[in-house]
Amino acid sequence: MQKRIVIPFGPQHPVLPEPIHLDLVLEDERVVDAIPSIGYLHRGLEKLVDKREFPEYVYVIERTCGICSFIHGLSYCQAVEEMMKIEVPERALFLRTIGSEYSRLHSHLLTLGCLADGMGFENLFMGFWRVRERVLNRMEESLGGRVIQGTCKVGGVRKDMDGEMLERMKAELDVLDKEMKEMTGVLLRDDAVKYRMKGIGVLPKKDAFELGAVGPTGRGSGVRIDLRERGYAAYGKIGFEPVLETAGDCYARTAVRCRELLLSTRIIRQCIGKIPDGPIETKVTGNPNGEYASRVEQPRGEAVHYAKGDGGRYLKRFRIRTPTFANIPSLVHMLKGYELADVPVIIMSIDPCISCTER
Repeated sequence: MQKRIVIPFGPQHPVLPEPIHLDLVLEDERVVDAIPSIGYLHRGLEKLVDKREFPEYVYVIERTCGICSFIHGLSYCQAVEEMMKIEVPERALFLRTIGSEYSRLHSHLLTLGCLADGMGFENLFMGFWRVRERVLNRMEESLGGRVIQGTCKVGGVRKDMDGEMLERMKAELDVLDKEMKEMTGVLLRDDAVKYRMKGIGVLPKKDAFELGAVGPTGRGSGVRIDLRERGYAAYGKIGFEPVLETAGDCYARTAVRCRELLLSTRIIRQCIGKIPDGPIETKVTGNPNGEYASRVEQPRGEAVHYAKGDGGRYLKRFRIRTPTFANIPSLVHMLKGYELADVPVIIMSIDPCISCTER
């Protein structure tokens, strides 16, 4: 019988953009078990409902994560609006959808760059982040910030986009498509990338479903789970098909993100073409009373924001379940049986966001 050893992976590691910690049980160089440790980044965001009135709390929620902050704010606002029976203007719903897809572009380009960097492709890393700069510049112009926007509010949005801005967006989407096709083509066609990722970290469809995998992690295994199909914001008025792959390995999860870049630009184009005139917010009176769980599709998968109010200015309870938290059981499962050298690539293939996971 081979001797087993336990080695720590993280919380600091050159490939990790954020501090995830795993205790890896090894036989020689092969992983036989992985034990995750959660709690390294606890910041007490949920406790702040006692100190921030519900209209202000959206700023706290946006700071759950600097990569997908916009959609966190959107989901929180949806939960409060459902409790208060607030009807959000249709133009605001389209503006929220445009902001969500720009946030998805920014997140996917960031993680694809980090993945390339983790495999030693420095030029490709810089290429993805160069394209990402275009997205961030457009987010700054249209939403008010590159990382934290503060655009969503209970009842609508704070900032409108005029026709000239929307036309500039539409024109730049063609440039984005061309550059993203070039970068993703280099990544997916490279023989070294295929060697490092194909057949590595396999998560079969049955296991993905039973372990509750969400987002590209689930869709890379053929599980059709995309909350945008439920039609929140303006997605119900937009035609699109979720991106699916069936191999369930690191390469398939990466391919899903690459193809979703182009899906996001198609959705933004449709929103620009269909956005109606009208107000961008509705007046909010009263306080939230009741409870509601808002579900949205973050770049990493399904996020659930649960809010409970008792008629006061402060929420009684707030809880977030983030996609990385949902994907950790799948990560533990897919690490088993592979070499220690494969661990960084497998971890990066789920696009972990630990600041989201540990509030």
